[in-house]
Amino acid sequence: VQLQASGGGLVQPGGSLRLSCVTNARPLDYYAIGWFRQAPGKEREGVACTASSDGGIYYSDSVKGRFTIAEDTVKKTAYLQMNMLKPEDSAIYYCATARYVGRLCLIEEYESWGQGTLVTVSS
Repeated sequence: VQLQASGGGLVQPGGSLRLSCVTNARPLDYYAIGWFRQAPGKEREGVACTASSDGGIYYSDSVKGRFTIAEDTVKKTAYLQMNMLKPEDSAIYYCATARYVGRLCLIEEYESWGQGTLVTVSS
């Protein structure tokens, strides 16, 4: 599976951005898709992941209530709507897919990754 993430940019605190992740996946190429981020000097972390086939969704505590993940299987695109952005949300955001997961957003289980898009939250 190939993935292309886009939509990052510079936004002021409290602002919003929507990230998009386009895939070339065929039906059943993956089970789950998710968004991960990595800030300078920090480990990559799972932000929001979904398994549309069974309705599973995971959000990290740090983004719960502010971020929303969605998937359009017809357009083969996943989205991450980010509202009420904070400076600590600044990072490179990656989308990734997994064919099998024991737990949504467990990084080790995601085998296909996009190139990342930079989000900077600053005044």
